[in-house]
Amino acid sequence: MGLLTIGAFARASRLSPKALRLYDELGLLPPARVDPHSGYRLYDPAQLERARLVAWLRRLGMPLAGIRAVCELEPEAAAREVRAYWARIEADTAARRNLAAFLVGHLSGRDTTMSSDHTTLEIRYAVLSDTGSVRESNDDAGYAGPRLLAVADGFGGGRHAGETAIEALKPLDAGVPGGELLSALEEAAHRARESVSALAASDPALRDVGTTLTAMVWSGSRLGLVHIGDSRAYVLRDGELFQITHDHTVVQSLLDEGRITPEEAASHPQRALLLRAMGGGSAFEPDFALRDARAEDRYLLCSDGLTGVVPAEEIRRVLASEDDPGTAVRQLVALANRAGGPDNVTCVVAHVAERRTLTSA
Repeated sequence: MGLLTIGAFARASRLSPKALRLYDELGLLPPARVDPHSGYRLYDPAQLERARLVAWLRRLGMPLAGIRAVCELEPEAAAREVRAYWARIEADTAARRNLAAFLVGHLSGRDTTMSSDHTTLEIRYAVLSDTGSVRESNDDAGYAGPRLLAVADGFGGGRHAGETAIEALKPLDAGVPGGELLSALEEAAHRARESVSALAASDPALRDVGTTLTAMVWSGSRLGLVHIGDSRAYVLRDGELFQITHDHTVVQSLLDEGRITPEEAASHPQRALLLRAMGGGSAFEPDFALRDARAEDRYLLCSDGLTGVVPAEEIRRVLASEDDPGTAVRQLVALANRAGGPDNVTCVVAHVAERRTLTSA
C-alpha cells in the first residue's frame, strides 16, 4: 500500500485533519512525506498504530506532553506510564468526589436544619514536641486548642517556618461556621504561605526555609483539614486506624504509580524528598478536605519523626488503649525515641466526645 493522503489517513486513524496538522506542528505525528509542490501531507500506513494510540490517549485526557513521552517508550514502559497517569486521575477524582458530596449536602439545606436538641461534639486534646535522640535542635512545631489542631515540620532554617505557619492559622481557633470551613482554611493556608515567604525574605540565611503543615479545624460535628507535605493525620474509629492524609513525597508518588513496592519505599534514598510544601522551592498545592466526626473518634496529627520509625500497629495500640490524650502523646514520643529517635517528633492527639446543647427552634 502506498502513502495515504491526510484525508484518508484521518479516516483510518479516526483523527481529524485539523488534529493531524496540530500533531505535525508539535512533532508528535509528522507525516512520512510532504509533497514539495502541493505541500500535501502524506502518511505511511505503518503510522496508523501510533496515530490510534495518540487518539486513545487523547480520549483518556492525557496532555500532549505526556502522550509524546508515552509514544517514545517501549510497550511495557508505555503501559507503566499510562497506569501511573490513571492512578493520578483516580486520586484527584476521589478528592473531588468528597468535595462534591459536601457541597450537595450543604446546598440541600443539611447545614441549616434547626432543632431544639442539637448534638455537637467537643474534643479533649494534647500536644507534645520533642527534639529526638539525634538532632541538636527541634524544627517541628505543634498546636492544640479547642477548635484548631496543627503540626508543622520545618526545614531550611530551624523551627521558625513551622511556628510561622501555625501562627497564621491560630485565628481559626476562635471558631468558624461549618459552612465556611473550606474557604476559611484556604484563606488561612495562603496567609501561612505568605508568612513563610516573608520569613525567607527577611534574612539571606533563611532563604531556603519551608515547612509541612497538617491542620484540622472543628465546627460542631464537622472538621476541615488542610494538608501539605509529609506530616500526617490519622483517625482511630471503631478500633481501626485510618490515615486520612496523603504524603506529598517523591516516594509516595512512586508508590501510587506502582513503580516501587512498600518494602522498597521504606529504604528508598529519596524517602524524605518533598514534592509539595510551604516554601523551600516546593510546589504550593495543599489538599483540603471536610469530614464528619463521630463521638469516640480519636485523631492524631504527627510529623514524620513518628511515622518514620514507629509501625502503624503500635500507633493504633496507643491511641486505642490510652483514654488521656496527654498520656497518649507522651507514649507516642517515647516510642519514637526508643526506636532511635533519628528525627524531631511532634504529636497532637484529640479525643472526640458528645456534648448536648440547646439551640433556638
